[in-house]
Amino acid sequence: MTPDTTAHVHADPRQLIDDAPMGRAQILAVAATVTLNALDGFDVLAISFAAPGIVAEWGINRAELGVVLAMELIGMALGSILLGGLTDRIGRRPANLGCLLLMTIGMLMSAMAASVTELATWRVLTGVGIGGMLASINATAAEYANRKSRNLCVSLMAIGYPLGAIIGGTVAAQLLRLFDWRAVFFFGAGVTALMIPLTFLLLKETVPYLCQRRPPNALERINREMRRLGHPTVAHLPELPADQSDGSLLAIFKPGLIRTTLLLTLAYFMHIATFYFIIKWVPEIVVGMGFDAANAAGVLIWANIGGALGGILLGLLGRYLPIRKVTIAALCLSVVMVILFGRGADSLSEVSLIVGVTGFCTNAGVVGLYALFAQRFPTAQRASGTGFAIGVGRGGAALSPIVVGILFTLDFGLQGVAITMALGAAIAAVALLMLGASPAETAKDHTG
Repeated sequence: MTPDTTAHVHADPRQLIDDAPMGRAQILAVAATVTLNALDGFDVLAISFAAPGIVAEWGINRAELGVVLAMELIGMALGSILLGGLTDRIGRRPANLGCLLLMTIGMLMSAMAASVTELATWRVLTGVGIGGMLASINATAAEYANRKSRNLCVSLMAIGYPLGAIIGGTVAAQLLRLFDWRAVFFFGAGVTALMIPLTFLLLKETVPYLCQRRPPNALERINREMRRLGHPTVAHLPELPADQSDGSLLAIFKPGLIRTTLLLTLAYFMHIATFYFIIKWVPEIVVGMGFDAANAAGVLIWANIGGALGGILLGLLGRYLPIRKVTIAALCLSVVMVILFGRGADSLSEVSLIVGVTGFCTNAGVVGLYALFAQRFPTAQRASGTGFAIGVGRGGAALSPIVVGILFTLDFGLQGVAITMALGAAIAAVALLMLGASPAETAKDHTG
């Protein structure tokens, strides 16, 4: 039955969304967040494909190229931390649109750059946009979803990254056969610009945010959105808790939340270092095993395919099992698979299988952490907490390839490096054990 949206009900609109099945507008909104996250996956792999052309045209060395590659990660860290807090103050919708604008400008100007300095500058701007959007869309997906499907929706949002990497890598490879490296960035700018009107249409301001922040005409805006989503309208705004805190970045370090912030940030930082060991070093390691560069690139695609499948499975399990426990299991399996990867392989099919399963486990761990961000940070601090954890975690992403390079230089060997890098996922699992169960997880355990 279609709900009667003409009569007001005396209920909390957030509770109505939580308890009702998800409608078409909510499903489209979550699909939009998947696509937005795919832009990140496309951009990260696109720069890797464009790098040889940049080196050939400008005659730069590996050190200069390394600076260019690092600039985006620095921008992402800044964007996640700074814009995550801003998202909790100005709203999800303006943050999403603003970040898309920054990304479009950054990609367009990257394509027009005439020097390493110019390219590095525009890569920072692109990274700021991506970092801010990651914090915002995590909150957006969580707040559009109902209670039963929230973990699944956040997980689907998160697997946009490997999907974007798969599609982006395929498109970039075709573009580079026909044009030079600039075509990759022109394509990225065009796709990102196309997402601005689509985001404007599909992602309005979320009801939980409007209930929490109470902007002018909040009740009217909530009821307008409730009607669009196919839910009953409400007679009044819900009461706010007496201990409500603001949406500033410092709020995540206040008593009652600081332990959650530090443990989730530690878990993300450590596991993302393990994750990026696979993502960044697989091609080089596979070539070192005696396979050619083209096959090595194919193995990396398998890592992303496995990652997408792992994220989907974790999201489905999260509908029925406590997300913290599922994520801990994924992290433990990541430790095993990364160590197994370090043993090497005799055939391309064997290494592809191992890397695919490793990508499956490691990305499932990343996806689970995104779901925990959405679950453990309250609405007022959801984007701030997520942004801080992701921003600091990008430090783990940036350090990971450097640490691996140093370990290889010290003659650790592939097995020694793999064991060392697997410790990141192990420490992340311990951090989640220390985090403890949420009230919802405890209730689920007691009810069976």
